[in-house]
Amino acid sequence: MDYVNLGKTGLKVSRLCLGCMTYGSSKWREWILNEEESRPFFKRAIEAGINFFDTANVYSDGVSEEVTGRALRDFGKRDELVIATKVFNSMRPDPNGRGLSRKAIMTEIDHSLRRLGTDYVDLYQIHRWDYATPISETLEALHDVVKAGKARYIGASSMFAWQFAQALHVSEQNGWTKFVSMQNHYNLIYREEEREMNPLCRDQGIGLIPWSPLARGFLAGNRNKAGGGTSRANTDQYAKDMYYQDDDFAVAERLSQVAQARGLPNMQVALAWVLSKPGISAPIIGASKLPHLEDALSALSVKLSEDEIKRLEELYKPHPILGHS
Repeated sequence: MDYVNLGKTGLKVSRLCLGCMTYGSSKWREWILNEEESRPFFKRAIEAGINFFDTANVYSDGVSEEVTGRALRDFGKRDELVIATKVFNSMRPDPNGRGLSRKAIMTEIDHSLRRLGTDYVDLYQIHRWDYATPISETLEALHDVVKAGKARYIGASSMFAWQFAQALHVSEQNGWTKFVSMQNHYNLIYREEEREMNPLCRDQGIGLIPWSPLARGFLAGNRNKAGGGTSRANTDQYAKDMYYQDDDFAVAERLSQVAQARGLPNMQVALAWVLSKPGISAPIIGASKLPHLEDALSALSVKLSEDEIKRLEELYKPHPILGHS
């Protein structure tokens, strides 16, 4: 396993981050793996040298954090792990049960730490932009979370580049802790982040840790207009709303051609493409079957030629903004 700095920080993270949304409770989504089914993934990831794990308070309504915390305590050593979680989405029906107000952040960090069973998280991220709260209020609260020792670093997720630039500016103006990472939506069939967000992050030394680098499994090559052969493919409406356009299938077909020519699974080539892009610290991979995790690990050794990259990219068509909500 290779390790890189997360952006311009001194924090070393594995080149792959294990996304933990898949692990929690099937009561939340039917394709979620319950705790006993989840544990082998954490064990294998740590054995392979992955030290970076990403979850969120909203995943399985908090159960993902509980499952993640217990597995990491059993299979790893806290000081050697980089644990990330997120805040924003609704956790309770009351008016302050969601968002990025000072009250919400101060409440949710404590709940997340309790569920994870740790005194601090390494990376505390805002899951989305909160249009109902001034960004200065959010940033000061996050700064206080860091100063209280409850988080080591802070990060952000999908938003417009102008919003992220504003947040970085407000933090700098006030001497507050600045975002060190951007968890954005980026893969072979959604490349709009190449226009503004990725260049902004490279310029500012922000580590890119893209979510859905395999387009929620779409790039595995087993999707059709009706869905696919897996429970997630058939029930994941979010993926269908984002990916199932004619242009997306054209890119997926080209990916299959390139992968077949190399004698590799589609997933390895799609992930190798993301890893080849400048500024990428660690794509966040999801795995519901152990061979998926093995494919992701194998992708680390796949180096694509300039011609292969050109072939993978040349069919791309502009998309509307996807993944900000």
